[in-house]
Amino acid sequence: MKFNHLVVFLFSINFCTVASQEKVININWIDDKTYLSELKSFNVPYFDNYTHNFEPDIGVVLTTQWKEDFLIDPDLVSIEKINSININVAEIGDLDINSLPTKIDFKLNNSLSKNSQTLYLEFNPFFKEDNILKKVLSFSVKYKKLTAKDNQKLSTLSSSILSQGSWYKFEVGKSGVYKLSKNFLNSMGVNTNNIDPRSIKIFGNGGGMLPLSNSSEFPYDPIENAIKFVGEEDGVINSEDYIIFYANGQDTFSEESNTNLNSFTDNTFYLLNVSAGFGRRVVNLEEPDVDENVIIDEYQNYKFHEVDNYNIAKIGRRWFGERFDFESIKNFEFEFDNLITSKPINLKVFTAAVSEIPTSMSLKVNNLDIDNFNYQSINDPILASEDYFNNQILVSNSLINVTLDYNNNGNPSSYAYLDYISIEATCDLSFNGSQLIFYNNDVANLNGVGKYVISNSNSLDEVWNISDISNITFKENSNSDINFNIKSNLGFTSKYIAFSRSDLLSPVPNSSAELANQNLKNDIFISNNNDFEAIDYLIITSEEMLSQANRLAEINRNINNLNVKVVDLKTIYNEFNSSNPDVSAIRNFVKYVYDNSNGNLKYLCLFGDASYDYKDRIANNTNIVPSWHSLSSFSLSSSFISDDFFGMMDFNEGEMSSSDKLDIAVGRILADTPQRAKDLVDKIESYYSEESFGSWRNNTIVIADDVDESWEDIIQSTSDSLATLIEINKPSINIKKIYADAYVQESTSGGERYPEVNNAIVEGIEVGALVVNYFGHGGEDGIARERIFDKIDATELLNKNKLNCFVSVTCEFTKFDNPNRETAGEFLYWNKNGGAIGLITTTRQIFVSVGVDFNITLQQYLFSLNSNSTYSMAEALRLTKNDPTISNIIQRRLVFFIGDPAMKLAFPEPNIKITSVNNIPLNDLNEPLKALSLVNIKGQVEGIGGEVLNNYNGELTSTVFDKNISRSTLANDNVYQNDEPIILDFTTLGETIFKGKASISNGLFEFNFVVPRDIGMAVDNGKFSLYSEKTNFKIDNSGNEMNILIGGINENAENDNTGPDINLYMNDESFIDGGITNENPFLIVKLFDENGINTSSGIGHDITAVLDGDNSNTFQLNDYYEAELDDYQNGSIKYPLRDLEPGLHTINFKAWDVFNNSSSSEIQFLVHDQNDKLIISNVLNYPNPFVNYTEFWFNHNSSDVLDVLIQIFTVSGKLVKTISQQTNLSGSSSLSRDVTWNGRDEYGDRLAKGVYVYKIRVRSLQTNKKTQKIQKLVIL
Repeated sequence: MKFNHLVVFLFSINFCTVASQEKVININWIDDKTYLSELKSFNVPYFDNYTHNFEPDIGVVLTTQWKEDFLIDPDLVSIEKINSININVAEIGDLDINSLPTKIDFKLNNSLSKNSQTLYLEFNPFFKEDNILKKVLSFSVKYKKLTAKDNQKLSTLSSSILSQGSWYKFEVGKSGVYKLSKNFLNSMGVNTNNIDPRSIKIFGNGGGMLPLSNSSEFPYDPIENAIKFVGEEDGVINSEDYIIFYANGQDTFSEESNTNLNSFTDNTFYLLNVSAGFGRRVVNLEEPDVDENVIIDEYQNYKFHEVDNYNIAKIGRRWFGERFDFESIKNFEFEFDNLITSKPINLKVFTAAVSEIPTSMSLKVNNLDIDNFNYQSINDPILASEDYFNNQILVSNSLINVTLDYNNNGNPSSYAYLDYISIEATCDLSFNGSQLIFYNNDVANLNGVGKYVISNSNSLDEVWNISDISNITFKENSNSDINFNIKSNLGFTSKYIAFSRSDLLSPVPNSSAELANQNLKNDIFISNNNDFEAIDYLIITSEEMLSQANRLAEINRNINNLNVKVVDLKTIYNEFNSSNPDVSAIRNFVKYVYDNSNGNLKYLCLFGDASYDYKDRIANNTNIVPSWHSLSSFSLSSSFISDDFFGMMDFNEGEMSSSDKLDIAVGRILADTPQRAKDLVDKIESYYSEESFGSWRNNTIVIADDVDESWEDIIQSTSDSLATLIEINKPSINIKKIYADAYVQESTSGGERYPEVNNAIVEGIEVGALVVNYFGHGGEDGIARERIFDKIDATELLNKNKLNCFVSVTCEFTKFDNPNRETAGEFLYWNKNGGAIGLITTTRQIFVSVGVDFNITLQQYLFSLNSNSTYSMAEALRLTKNDPTISNIIQRRLVFFIGDPAMKLAFPEPNIKITSVNNIPLNDLNEPLKALSLVNIKGQVEGIGGEVLNNYNGELTSTVFDKNISRSTLANDNVYQNDEPIILDFTTLGETIFKGKASISNGLFEFNFVVPRDIGMAVDNGKFSLYSEKTNFKIDNSGNEMNILIGGINENAENDNTGPDINLYMNDESFIDGGITNENPFLIVKLFDENGINTSSGIGHDITAVLDGDNSNTFQLNDYYEAELDDYQNGSIKYPLRDLEPGLHTINFKAWDVFNNSSSSEIQFLVHDQNDKLIISNVLNYPNPFVNYTEFWFNHNSSDVLDVLIQIFTVSGKLVKTISQQTNLSGSSSLSRDVTWNGRDEYGDRLAKGVYVYKIRVRSLQTNKKTQKIQKLVIL
């Protein structure tokens, strides 16, 4: 980390400073700390009284922040009273000695977020001085208050320049002076015969990138360039008239990105405008009227070689050109006319290499050894090693040959890459006929007047001062002087171009040159009633995603009452960067809206996938809506992608410094195709639908990785602390704890596995949970080294109306910016039949210690543990990143929100209360609920004041849990700490002893159940979890009661020796034993018992289904059972089966009643082969005969959507009616009975009584397989 400059906080007018303030920092060094990446550990010096950050490629960084009631001037910050000690190499542990700075390295910034204001310090406590390693013990930081006479400078509401006149787009190449002829104007569609040439204007920002920092003063509108229109004086465009103007091309160096090329596009667009008023024109250069005191007859000539072909690690925004492999030597020639060899050239060479062993590269210039690059061996998380040369050297002639020779040290799999070579050389100021851009760096340090003398200038026509493209001045060489002179004031560097009108560049017309008028800056705030309206929510997308983005907007308008605006990228690029793509153009637009929305703007949705490749160089690229990528491009832990960039609105932000804080919540819809976009919006729509209401909303799952090494005990303990935190603060939430090490580990040919954990996770998600939180190891393919949840699991989840927020503060689970390697997180989010509605997830490797703090803090906001407010998932993440416990941590940028940023978790509102048990008021209840006792529960739905909501009618779901169960992990991997195996003791909810539904009438409810024999006999508190849904209203509520005792047995219970009644079906209740199903059928079970079904998981008393007699293929179905409404005796199960092989299958089902009587039943079904022919059977219509209504029934062997065509004929063969309809839309039923008929013909007339023949044709939409049958029907 090199803090080589300070961010300046801008105000609109002059500043003044006052007396210095001082902050003393004493560093409390203690024992070393181990940081764990996914594959490697790093042991580094540690302190415990400030935030300790570590990155392998940066080193140790101390961060801290403190509140001040004023802003500081970052230019007036100093580090003083430095107390340091000398140390040896052994004392820095695994720090890379080469990464340590050679002087004190620090940065103090203002850190702002909405109404929060702090000072933020970053400090590297190690440095090298004269090759001596030093460690800082204490220091003081001095800073001065910044005062201003006015408020911060905000972007003000305005209209776009694109709203008036006619607009045309064209393209330029390299920097230089271009000629636009009348023919060229005509080719763009300009009507040159009817316009005044003086009304033509050219706008554009050039080929350079926009500043990343908000503190850079850069206009939001495209800049009007000063041009020269030769022949415009007569007000007519004649055939010999033409425009000349200077354009900045792609060859513009960026300090922020250390590149000579534009990172976002290979095109440079300018906009030509025809509108009222005269345009800007170049004007005559006004030279000082005093004699010069300096003659300037030399200039700096800058040349570079840079090609962007490879992103070595497929991360970050740095791209490289030539690759050194078998061809290990490459030469690069640069020729400088009139080079002054007595003055050194400034040479930069940036390179990198990938090798498992140290390698090197030699640098030669004109066959002279200059330097040697040394590359370290790569090791996770560092994927490449870089080295560079940046210094002055002398050369002896104008032809400069740069030679790079890579030594792979005998490793043929090693590669080196060239980023760029640049040379700035001093040359005689002489014109050779070609366009000449020149400047002199030395004049900035001189005073007085200088005279530029350009020799050999007899063919030179003009010299332009292009330092300010809006105010270009020129001087003509009207006398064809051999030595052409320009005088200028000194003290600053000016940039000039000399050219001959016979050597002008030609622009490229655009295929869609004409641009429609637009006024985004104004129209974005205009309501349907033509009033100004502040914006709550912005959605930015591409043209192909607009229809689905608008659907999302409408959902949020209707459900969340937000003012949402949707904008496509092209419109933003047109207005904020003269049609050139740039992430800063997007950010500038968002900031413009934020500044002018009176603080209303809360949410930003980036609707579309993103990629590490901005320019579509890789196959199958998905850079729909670009994200921000770090310049650091080699580390999986610090080279990050982040959408935070678009949510930081303060003037000192944008460089993605650690001090930058989010002002708005940002989310991304990971849609890579319009169809995917539709699927994802469908999921969002379904999340708000009535079908998605249910008691699953009371559930949360906490998953913990096992302990493979001693330090990993913190993973289990953190997960358990997290669960406890939620249980204490939100008792209405039911926590399902899936701690891998509490299950039996199995050894397989593929390594250690936890099959029971896989099943528990999948079943837990499918039963339903509002939040699923995983903490532990992970990667692109799934979570945990034992693969307890992977891409396949994510794809096959069936929880369509029970979508969760999946929190995975683990490594790379959703590294979505590589289009050619899709991740488990993406599959989880993309799943059309379930998965997640939102992801709080990582895109790079994150250290475990960071994950611990981040996870705990996140839950405070995600579950609103300390607030009555409910935040959206993205807002919870924003608040977490800005929280003082997290905002000092650099790696917080790695965490993304994937989903709709305005979506809040569907927490039911309180408050449901139990009022009596067995007609005893709850407050008077002393007796426990005993096994085999019939229990009566009464209660009510209450308002905020405790009053009964007597207008509340609906349905209650009650889940009754036995006492908490004490459990322990198993230390499967035999990991010890202090000579003891690492074992975590924890508690889980008791077994479910009843789950049923009851009617709510006028706010009151009542239900009964029999307590199972299998409860724990000890008497202690159980838990009643309550959920209600109001009929015809999308309103739900929750409640809980944890003070009812459960235990003991009812010795007077009546005898019951009869097991439950069982009816089995596949897919639906019309199924006939032995019938046909698809490969993913549902097992449907209907159960009855006079005392109820046992779900309490007593030993050997589970509800089970065994597939094909294989006891290893046993499914436990307790969690899938639910009693019927107001009926504890009847209930049902619907359980999904997956990926069954074609052929005959058998399911043996067993269930127990609460008295522990069992019954069994068996069902057979035939899974059809997708490769088989389409078969229909049992074709009939019912009723038959009929009068005015009949249904057409048939069985089939397909899981596809089917087209059904029924033609009805008289017995003589006359066609009287055709019916066309689709069936099997769910793909889960082997019986079709969807097609109905009223007995009327095509004209709506009743058909005569009698016998008719019908032909039924069925076609699979997916495979196009067809079949048909003929049957008869009778109309009475």
